Amino acid sequence: MSEAQQRRARKCVSCGINISGTTAARFKCPDCGQEIYRCAKCRKQSNLYECPDCGFMGP
Repeated sequence: MSEAQQRRARKCVSCGINISGTTAARFKCPDCGQEIYRCAKCRKQSNLYECPDCGFMGP
């Protein structure tokens, strides 16, 4: 995993907060398979997210 991917992996893709030690969700992008992390608050509010690799957008 590259350094840029490691930095992204620790942040909510919707709001950008550090998710280390939180109840964040981890899932694969439906289009490209890149791992995406979202914090509990953004999931609960159904905030949009965008895959940093392919640009796929979801709720």
